[in-house]
Amino acid sequence: MPPSKGEKIKSCLRSNALTVLTMLGVIGGGVMGVVLRASRDEKWPARDVMYVQYAGDLFLRMLKSLILPLIVASLVSAIGSLDLSLSGKIGGRAVCYYMVTTVVAVIEGIILVIAIHPGQADSSVQANKPATRQVTTQDTLMDLIRNMFPPNLVQACIAQYRTVLKPNNTLPIHQWEITGEFTEGTNILGLVVFATVLGITLGKMGKEGAPLLNFFSCLGHCMMIITGWVIWISPIGVFFLVSSKILEMDSFAVMAGQLGMYFMTVLIGLFFHGFILLPSLYTLVTRRLPFTFIGNMMSTLATAFGTASSSATLPVAIGALEEKNGIDPRVTRFVMPIGATINMDGTALYEAVAAIFISQARNITLSMGQLVAISITATAASIGAAGIPQAGLVTMVMVLDTVGLPAEDVTIIIACDWLLDRFRTAINVLGDSLGAGIVNHLSKEELAKQPVPPGMIEETKSGEEEVH
Repeated sequence: MPPSKGEKIKSCLRSNALTVLTMLGVIGGGVMGVVLRASRDEKWPARDVMYVQYAGDLFLRMLKSLILPLIVASLVSAIGSLDLSLSGKIGGRAVCYYMVTTVVAVIEGIILVIAIHPGQADSSVQANKPATRQVTTQDTLMDLIRNMFPPNLVQACIAQYRTVLKPNNTLPIHQWEITGEFTEGTNILGLVVFATVLGITLGKMGKEGAPLLNFFSCLGHCMMIITGWVIWISPIGVFFLVSSKILEMDSFAVMAGQLGMYFMTVLIGLFFHGFILLPSLYTLVTRRLPFTFIGNMMSTLATAFGTASSSATLPVAIGALEEKNGIDPRVTRFVMPIGATINMDGTALYEAVAAIFISQARNITLSMGQLVAISITATAASIGAAGIPQAGLVTMVMVLDTVGLPAEDVTIIIACDWLLDRFRTAINVLGDSLGAGIVNHLSKEELAKQPVPPGMIEETKSGEEEVH
């Protein structure tokens, strides 16, 4: 007997409850932020904003606590369960997709900002200056490679290495004294490299490495269950995170003029890339319309928007891909952690637009060589963003240095960056997810020849039933 209309509606609401609740959290948080802001004539004190943000911070801390064990366990179990020829093919396809889409995103950004020319007005937007450090492009690129090989894996869980230059105004920057320091923040790139090598090694060891491989498979399964519990708190967390950010804004008026045009330029680029170009690529490769796939990822995109961190959204994204879109867990747990580290289409597009916008605001004409330099540097900088909230402002310094613009000019765009950061994070996550779908489609024949590891079978059943 076919289900009745009422049963269909109930089933639809049950399967999309988290998506609806998370979107309500985003909208409700925005409304609450505007209402609270209007309730006082003066700016909200930092302590009061902290009280509003407190519940959101707790949610974000819980989600971030899952990142480290999930990434390491997922990568080791996914790679270890594949033979080397298959993991190499999957990795190659993923990296090829990431590099092509990132370069295309940068080119889109450059074309848009040159065509729209948002920085043509004479006035400039003032904002509070963040603490910036001066660094050369070469140092930033070398730090990126250094972090791939951490000298201490335990330290890599809590710190990243970076080069520090001691200012000396009597000398050019490339002659300043060089030192190094470890800064707070997980070295995701280094852990990804280690987990990849460990997974390959366990795969080569066969039966001898099976006990350790089973441990990581069990850990990954365990983390996905815990993630399932945590993500049901996401509507509440996102509600308070969005509200607090609206209260922190200096003034709504900063969205006007140059900054408003810049804001719209970035948004146009992000939406074109995320909802036209990438879905078109997905359809071209898989011969399937992308609407159902993207619809199943809406709760993930809402979480990405609320947390402004692609790494923090990783557990939610993996769960949605496996359970709702039926993507093979060996693909998601291999492709998604790498994507959250190196695939930052939204960030790359934003940095290209921002650098050229600042040059326009300063009435500086960039040569074709400088535009090419921005393209290369924005791509490299986006790889180093590592899914951290507000990382775009840090790597922006590297892009500005490439074309000789002062690092302090990043203050021109910081007033609205908190909101753009959320949009570009959502596009980053969408790009990773569509990439997983494309790689899964291209790898179907190889995956069919190998059984799914026991620890992953239960997690994919519901997703396969829903999709097929």
